[in-house]
Amino acid sequence: MRLSRYFLPILKENPREAEIVSHRLMLRAGMIRQQAAGSFAWLPLGKRVLDKVCNIIREEQDRAGAQELLMPTIQSADLWRESGRYDDYGKEMLRIVDRHERDMLYGPTNEEMITDIFRSYVKSYKDLPLNLYHIQWKFRDEVRPRFGVMRSREFLMKDAYSFDIDYEASKAAYNRMFVSYLRTFDRVGMKSIPMRADTGPIGGNLSHEFIILADTGESAVFCHRDFLTMKVPGVDVDYANDAEIAGIVDAWTKPYAATEEMHDEAAWGSINGDQQVAARGIEVGHIFHFGEKYSKPMNAKVMGADGKEHFVSMGSYGIGPSRLIAAIIEASHDENGIIWPESVAPFDIALINMKAGDEACDKACDELYAQLTAAGKDVLYDDTDQRAGGKFATADLIGLPWQVIVGPRGIAAGEVEVKNRKTGERETMPLSGVVARFAA
Repeated sequence: MRLSRYFLPILKENPREAEIVSHRLMLRAGMIRQQAAGSFAWLPLGKRVLDKVCNIIREEQDRAGAQELLMPTIQSADLWRESGRYDDYGKEMLRIVDRHERDMLYGPTNEEMITDIFRSYVKSYKDLPLNLYHIQWKFRDEVRPRFGVMRSREFLMKDAYSFDIDYEASKAAYNRMFVSYLRTFDRVGMKSIPMRADTGPIGGNLSHEFIILADTGESAVFCHRDFLTMKVPGVDVDYANDAEIAGIVDAWTKPYAATEEMHDEAAWGSINGDQQVAARGIEVGHIFHFGEKYSKPMNAKVMGADGKEHFVSMGSYGIGPSRLIAAIIEASHDENGIIWPESVAPFDIALINMKAGDEACDKACDELYAQLTAAGKDVLYDDTDQRAGGKFATADLIGLPWQVIVGPRGIAAGEVEVKNRKTGERETMPLSGVVARFAA
């Protein structure tokens, strides 16, 4: 993509309304624009990142055996009355009345609707286990939306829902999602730490928040240092092997890890001081087992192998892709702008023409742009006539992993400069070697 043709509304000044780093940088980098309180338009650069994050989430959900569908954003209030949540949910739910005077709502979550879909079609244990997910916009009427997309009213959510014949089978489904989340956050370039979360009136210990450590995190977290070096399961993990998956979950839940709400000073005190990590963290995912909480009131039953009907045991598993992007920025930035992990960067390479209009520079850049694109790289080619300082500032602000800098002096010597955005390291190399450098 040529920058001269690309819709990238960069802001030079820090927006006054932005309180945290990710909000400030997303606005300045032209990723989002606020349309109303807690509601944002995703501009082309931001949409590219959002799509990459969603694709990684989708691949890992599919790999773990979940199946994608898409449910409506507007739901019938009758389903929520059936589960008993309609009157209890509070003012965060945006309630709507259609022209036929039917009570509707803009879905803040989808437990009721997915349970209704399930009970309409699944009648036998032979059709279990089943895990259905979708990636869809949600709305919660927060009393005070703030921090940009970190705490907005309208947000994108991947929510999955598992259905199983009993608790043990449901626990195996929970474990599969646990491992899938470890892999998902690793693939977007973040180290996530699963921390035990409150299960409320349901009880038990099957609830975990996945936390990314960041100096600007919204809450205090505490964990054992072992988490910082633990190896995430590889692509060859066998989700069909319940024992293998349970072993991974066991290894990742043995060391101490807790949010401030769940922190146990006595257990924390038993850990050697040099092994304690007290930091700030951002929640990017939450998995939760709720058993028969919805299947009983909504009469979602299947016939078991014993010839008896059983209320299915369920769990829900959420990741907010829009929120995750903000969390990545909070964890990966410097004073000049965003530093994208390569897997989610909107473009792979910023190709910077230092002197647009110079015949030799234009020719070298045009050829590099064509060759790198043919090699499968997403390239943002800065062919604008702004000054060199502005071009460097833009490239650093939007945080593409690599910059290929082409100037008259270098071209005269048959060379270009390559800069790594994360480390700041620069390398001068022959023009003829650039494509091979990035194709490797």
